[in-house]
Amino acid sequence: MSLIEMHRRTIKRKKEELNRLRTQKANEFKKIPTHRKKIMSAQKAIERTKSASTIKMKHNEIKREEKKISDIEKKLADIDRKISKKEKEILEEEKKLNREIERDQKKRDIAEKKRIAQHEKHLEEVSRKLDELVTLPEKITVLFMASNPLNAPQLRLDEEAREIQEMIRKSEHRDSVLFKTRWATRTYDVIQAINEEEPTVIHFSGHGSEYDEIVFQDNQGNAKLVSKDAIVQTMMSTSDNIKLVFFNTCFSYGQAQAVIKHVDAAIGMTTSIGDDAARVFAAQFYSAIGFGLSVKKAFEQGKAALMLEGIREEDTPELYVKDGIDPDELIIVKP
Repeated sequence: MSLIEMHRRTIKRKKEELNRLRTQKANEFKKIPTHRKKIMSAQKAIERTKSASTIKMKHNEIKREEKKISDIEKKLADIDRKISKKEKEILEEEKKLNREIERDQKKRDIAEKKRIAQHEKHLEEVSRKLDELVTLPEKITVLFMASNPLNAPQLRLDEEAREIQEMIRKSEHRDSVLFKTRWATRTYDVIQAINEEEPTVIHFSGHGSEYDEIVFQDNQGNAKLVSKDAIVQTMMSTSDNIKLVFFNTCFSYGQAQAVIKHVDAAIGMTTSIGDDAARVFAAQFYSAIGFGLSVKKAFEQGKAALMLEGIREEDTPELYVKDGIDPDELIIVKP
């Protein structure tokens, strides 16, 4: 039971007690005229008689009736004191009730202000999200750059590209995603391809080294190592439209961490990654992106796909985002 309800019940009970006291007072007050009438009657009888015994008897009767009136008056005085006390109690209880109502109203006002503030915040968040969606491009380009040097273990990069393209084709917003490929990528092909395609997402597929290097090809088709700093400089100089860089290469987490200074998000691998893991993870990631899901949701679905396939490499991919960006809110394809 709330304090307000408790005070209201107490006031109701005390008012009922007050009404009973007032009724009791009225009933007692009604008795006085009867006793006074008997006194007057006895006095008249005394005036009419000369009998000493009758006079004495009537005097005794008068005394009894006067005592009864005196007793009633004392009782009325006691009832008046009780009524006064009860009225004060009711007044005090009503003050308590009013104070509790005021406190309760203040709590309600604070709660209402909080609710309004939360509602306004929600509206601002919805408005911000709508603004973000409005600014998203009608179409995005995923630039898939593959390098499979002759003097390095051969990877099935063509299968990776084919499966990514197939999963994009099956996605809800497939018409919003253009998938462009560059094969046997040489170092000077990178900036050229970015300038030509103006991609939203860059996907590097191939080999990586434990020293934060990515492997491209030289003019003879052999491996050519490119440093993390070179990749960062490339992103910095070409990152106007790039939202995400996906390093589907071994030991690429350092590169991913570094490039988010210039792009919204990056994915890198914490260790070596197998052909099947690279293919399955990437295909599901781009499928989710094609359904208009956030980067974080797409990343988690890619990991789930690995686990569903029984490929125990779900802890290898790592997602990095620029400071101030929520990956759950980062959407690349406009729904």
